[in-house]
Amino acid sequence: MTSRKIKTAIIGCGKVAHLHAAALQQGSNTALTAVCSRSLPKAQAFAAPYGIQAFDDIGRMIREAGVESVVVCTPHPFHAGAVIQAAGAGAHCLVEKPLASSLQDCEAMIQACRTNRVKLGVVSQRRFYAPVQRVQKAIAEGKIGAPVLGTVNMLGWRDKAYYDSDAWRGTWEMEGGGVLVNQAPHQLDIFQWLMGPIDEVYGVWRNLNHPYLEVDDTALAIVKFQSGAVGNIIVSNSQKPGIYGKVQVHGSNGASVGVQTDGGAMFIAGMSSIAEPPVNDLWTVPGEEQLLPRWQQEDAVFFNAIDPMEYYMKLQHEDFADAILNNRKPMVSGEEGRVTVELFTAIYRSTRDNRPVKFPLAPESGRNDFDGRCC
Repeated sequence: MTSRKIKTAIIGCGKVAHLHAAALQQGSNTALTAVCSRSLPKAQAFAAPYGIQAFDDIGRMIREAGVESVVVCTPHPFHAGAVIQAAGAGAHCLVEKPLASSLQDCEAMIQACRTNRVKLGVVSQRRFYAPVQRVQKAIAEGKIGAPVLGTVNMLGWRDKAYYDSDAWRGTWEMEGGGVLVNQAPHQLDIFQWLMGPIDEVYGVWRNLNHPYLEVDDTALAIVKFQSGAVGNIIVSNSQKPGIYGKVQVHGSNGASVGVQTDGGAMFIAGMSSIAEPPVNDLWTVPGEEQLLPRWQQEDAVFFNAIDPMEYYMKLQHEDFADAILNNRKPMVSGEEGRVTVELFTAIYRSTRDNRPVKFPLAPESGRNDFDGRCC
C-alpha cells in the first residue's frame, strides 16, 4: 500500500456524508479535503468540524482544492449531475448506493467517466464483511460446485419518522423508489455478485403498510441466470422492528453457504447504529460444517471491537483509492452498480407489464411512467 493519500471531497451534506467524512479521515490512503453543497452555508457548517474547505461549485472545488476523487452523497436523482460535473473536471467518482434511480442516469454517468478516463465506483460496503468474503471465496474455489439456487430475504422496518426525516424520502421524484431503491441495493448487489449474470426477472412490488408513501415497501422476484441457476428475492420494509437481511447460495453438489448481513432493526445512517454483527448463518461445505460456530464467535468479537459503521466504509474508501493509485478496477465498479439498478428496474417493469423481463435492459423512451413505478 502506497503512502500517498488521494485528496477526496464529499458532494452533498446529508446524514450519510458524516459517516463518509469520518471514514475518509481514518483511511490509510485517503485525505478528506473539501465538501460541496448547493448551499454554501450548509457546506461551511459541515466543513467546520473537519477542518476542510467548503464550496458550492463542484468544478471550482476540484480545481482550487486539488481534489482527485469525490464521494457523491446527494439524493439519488442528483447523482448523475454531480458525477458528470466531477468527471468533466477530472475527478474519480465513488457514488452512494444505488448508482442512480434510473438506467438513463446510469448510462450518462458511466459514459462521462469513460470519456474523461476516471474511475466510477458504487458504495456497497457490505461486500467487505468477512462473512460475505467467505461466501464469495467458497464459491470461487468451487466448494459448493456451481451456484444453482440463490435467495435474498430482507425483512426490515421503516417508520413514518424515518420518512419525515428528509423531504426527499418516500417519493418517486426525489427518492426514485422505496425498499428496492434505498434499502435493498446492498443485498441485491451481493446476490448478483455471487450468482453471476442475470437472464430474466419476473417481479411484483407492493405498498403493504405505508399508505402515506408513494413508493414500494415490499417486492418479490423470481430470477433466472445465464448459467441456468435460479433465484428468489423477498425484500420488505414492513416488519417491525426489523428481522434480518440474508443472502444464501446453494450449490450443485448439495452444499450451501450463506450470510446474514443485517440482524434486528436495520442500520439507518445518521439515525441509528448497526444492531447485530454480520455472520455466516449457513455453511454445509463438506468437512467445514464445524467451522460455523467458531466464525460466528470470532466475527462477534471483532464487531464489538470496532465502529462497524465507519470501519467497513473505510475499507471501501481505501479500496477505491488503491484502485486509483494502481490503475485497477475498484471492487464495486460503476458497471456492477448498474446491474443493481437494472435488477430493481426489471421488477418495476415486470409489475407494470405483468410478464418476465429479459436482460439486458435498455433505458426506456417515450413513456412517462418512470419504468413502471407510476403505473
